[in-house]
Amino acid sequence: MNTVSSHLKAILDAGRSEFAPVSLATRVERGGSIRAAELKRSAAGIALDFARELLEPEFLARLVAAFEADGHNTAMARLFSPAVTNPSEGRAALHWALRAPPEMVTRHLGPGHERLQTGLQAALALAEDVRNGTVHSASGEPYRAVVHLGIGGSDFGPRLIADAFDEDLDPSITLRFAANIDPVDIGRALRGLDPRTTLVAVVSKSWSTTETLTNALVARDWLEAGGVTSPSAQMVGISARPDRVRGALGPDARVLDMPLEVGGRFSLFSASSFACMVGLGRVVFEAFLSGAAEMDAHCLQAAPADNLAVSLALADLWRRQGQGLQTRAVLAYTRRLRMLPTYLQQLEMESNGKQIGPTGAPAVFAGAPVLWGGEGTIGQHSYHQLLHQGRDIIPAEFILARTEPGYRRALHANALAQAEVLLRGKSAATIAAELAAQGVPEADIPALAAQKEMPGNRPSTVITLDAADPRHLGALIALYEHRTYLSAVMAGLNAFDQWGVELGKVAATVIEAELGGGGDQPHDPATAASIADLRA
Repeated sequence: MNTVSSHLKAILDAGRSEFAPVSLATRVERGGSIRAAELKRSAAGIALDFARELLEPEFLARLVAAFEADGHNTAMARLFSPAVTNPSEGRAALHWALRAPPEMVTRHLGPGHERLQTGLQAALALAEDVRNGTVHSASGEPYRAVVHLGIGGSDFGPRLIADAFDEDLDPSITLRFAANIDPVDIGRALRGLDPRTTLVAVVSKSWSTTETLTNALVARDWLEAGGVTSPSAQMVGISARPDRVRGALGPDARVLDMPLEVGGRFSLFSASSFACMVGLGRVVFEAFLSGAAEMDAHCLQAAPADNLAVSLALADLWRRQGQGLQTRAVLAYTRRLRMLPTYLQQLEMESNGKQIGPTGAPAVFAGAPVLWGGEGTIGQHSYHQLLHQGRDIIPAEFILARTEPGYRRALHANALAQAEVLLRGKSAATIAAELAAQGVPEADIPALAAQKEMPGNRPSTVITLDAADPRHLGALIALYEHRTYLSAVMAGLNAFDQWGVELGKVAATVIEAELGGGGDQPHDPATAASIADLRA
């Protein structure tokens, strides 16, 4: 049995019985403003409010003390060093170095590691040349469209950035994305574009991703069919294997490097976001980088008791392991962040959706919860019904921005109202009295009141950004990255590998060959029957 986090395990075990006698709503009422103030943390323009969680300041302090007693207070220092934090690949995880000031990279990693930013700086420079027309299409015309091809970590992050700041994109350049191997996806991405003025960015860290490379070949053929004499000259390959890029795309393709030490789902601060750099420009993207660097500095330097990433990871652990809550809903009450839950699904569930750690020992804690969610008030007319009255208790994470373009008080009011109703609920007795006052027949009241009752005592966290801008989005994403990493450390997992994903890719390659008439391989009866059916 994995013995990591033994002190934390003892605190969690004790906490179950300690919290049982008093409900969450009662704790909030009794604790008043003092409790609320003591359950807040803030840094880098982001504030966390745990006042609606089944927590007490003293219990959170005990969790922090156990975190330190288990030696986890050194975890951030290990991440910000050359130490091997990704044992599956025998390398450090250095995504933070993409956005760090050069002197910080040298201080923590030593001379020579400036190379980690080479691909990023080259991407920023190339993007500016595309924007000002210095780099143009084969016909000599300025580029009017960029098509980004990637999947998973090579798609979710850049797509999130582009969607978040859609109104800030250069109106003279159309930005499109394609990820799915379904030909409809690449077809829609290319539809209506002029091949003679379209630049195609292909992102694959390993340069072996079937979906991306298949779409890249479709795009190259489309360029050629559209009269582009050298299609590869209008393609950019972004990869940790630059030696493979020109062999696949053609001799004239441009190549941007992605460091091996940067995992795909941690790569949105790298050259993989080249298309966003073209669309938004250097100034905007550098603000995104600077916000992440500010949060990095906080998470590295702040004491565990004040550290936002530590606080979130401990709250996650208490909900998942201490309370047995298996899902979490992320509710973005800002249109700019409507794609954040999609991005976080990969970040958290691919990183920590595991049972076994790198030594082969079972994790001491359950891995990532099932994460889902969506866009603020839209969800209120959909799945919030489940949050309020469903049988399962689902912790909610409300994300707000203090300032929004065209801000409406109703946006914040709806978020706070949802959090309050989740907490306080509404009793059947109160509802029955209201129904009687409305003149509802007495015989009908019990059944109707029972249906309308809101159980309450459902936890939520409120995360508030000072502004919905690139700097604060960068800080928020860096915070989620460190939260995910610390959760893995406490559970005894490696957040930087994904064996389950890899096995599925191998199996798909085998089945694809069989669907095309290739030799049969051993399968379970259900899969064999499906293959036969689809061959027919």
